[in-house]
Amino acid sequence: MDTVFASLVAVAGTLIGSFSTYLFQRRTTERTEARAREERVRQERLSAYSGYAGAVTDLKRAKITLWFRRRLDPRDEERLLEAQLESDRHGAAAETAAFRLRLVADDPTLHPLMEAISAQLGEINRADDRQGLIVIERAFEEAVSAFLEAAASRLP
Repeated sequence: MDTVFASLVAVAGTLIGSFSTYLFQRRTTERTEARAREERVRQERLSAYSGYAGAVTDLKRAKITLWFRRRLDPRDEERLLEAQLESDRHGAAAETAAFRLRLVADDPTLHPLMEAISAQLGEINRADDRQGLIVIERAFEEAVSAFLEAAASRLP
């Protein structure tokens, strides 16, 4: 009888030990998966934020090139067309980056900052001279810096 009781206690102890090990491993796995998910989200946001900033910066460069082409050599239609096409390509890339940003990190507080960047990009075409262009470019850089600061504060 004592051996049967000892065997039951041993079996019960083994089952309790196995079950508690299972519970601890499950909790550890859940925590690890949660951290991995958080890191994936963080990386996606970081990629979306930096991708957007890069795309609008490329667009600014293309718009400034187009601005110079229109003013310095407006009769060279081929180069003017190339600059226009490049500006359009970069505009599409910036729009795509903005869509991705809104999908990955839809944060309504970033929308006004993105609108400020777009407004400065729109002002490039209206610059009367180089000095006006420089002023607009500085305002653009300030708008991008404000966006990046706000975006960085939202990264976990």
